[in-house]
Parts: sequence; structure tokens; C-alpha cells
Amino acid sequence: MDSRITIILFVFFFGSFGLAQEIEESIAWNASKKLTWADFRGPVPPDASSAATTASGISYQYTANLIHHEVQLDFEVTAFFYPNESWYRPEVCDSTILQHEQLHFDISELFARKMRLQLQRTAFTENVKSEVRNIYKKILKELSEFQDQYDWETNFSRNREAQHRWNQRIAEALGQIAPN
Repeated sequence: MDSRITIILFVFFFGSFGLAQEIEESIAWNASKKLTWADFRGPVPPDASSAATTASGISYQYTANLIHHEVQLDFEVTAFFYPNESWYRPEVCDSTILQHEQLHFDISELFARKMRLQLQRTAFTENVKSEVRNIYKKILKELSEFQDQYDWETNFSRNREAQHRWNQRIAEALGQIAPN
């Protein structure tokens, strides 16, 4: 006798803020579409000291079927940019800063790919819901630490040499992990 369970879960994460909430408008990461300043539509906070902020993160959904004590997982993991939560100060921003912000979004895609890979490689049990959640939490922690390291090492794009190294590093990493 087959027992079958189906679970669908949507989770939204904002890498820049560490907040979990749903936002009505988002842009899915796409290798052929780069961000423009027109995509940054959020209000600049009155006490803002930075030039710009990119709100991006990872969303996932999955269905899990338990058949003969074997879990079959179908999933979708997507990196999103949230225009209404992202902002910039035009008087201090340039193409270098835009490239820095794009790389934040690219880093979200890199970690979405890492999550997809981990989900593909994991043998899930009947505790699939908590197992997927634990993978997601681990990926989010790594993503947050990586984003912080990126900002620190590039000094928020001010260190041009470090920025160039990070651009290459992320391009290579994205090339090494298939998008599916």
C-alpha cells in the first residue's frame, strides 16, 4: 500500500535584512538580465549612510511524496531581487556601485544553486519538512556570512581591486554549479 503526503512551502528571505516576509513584487535572477538603477524603487531611509541597498534572497517551494518509505522530492529554489525594498542615493551612486549591488544578487543566486544541489543530493526521510527547513536555514546562514564578507573585503565597492577579484570569484562559482 502506498502512503502519499504532499507538502508545499513557500519561504522568502531577504539577504540584506535577514527578514522573512512576503513582498508582492520581485525579480527572479536571470543571467541575461542585469539590474539597473530603475529597479531600485524603495524609499531611501532618512538616516541612510550607505549609497545603496540590495534586498535579495532565496525562495523555495517543494512537494514531497512518501511512497513505500521513500521520499521523492520535487522542488524549486529561486533567487529574487525585491525592488520596493531596494534603494539607492543617486547623488553618490555610479556604475561601480551598481555592479557591487548586482553581485549581491548574483551571490543570492549562487546560494540558491547550492541549495538546489544539496536538495538533489539528500536522501530525505519521513521528517522531510524539518530536513528541508534545516538545509534552508544552513544555506541562509552561509549566505548572510558570505554577503557580509563580500561587503567587508570590498569595503562596499570602494576597494576596486577586491571588487574585481570578487566579480571573478562569483562568475567562476556560478559557472561551476549548474543553474537547475
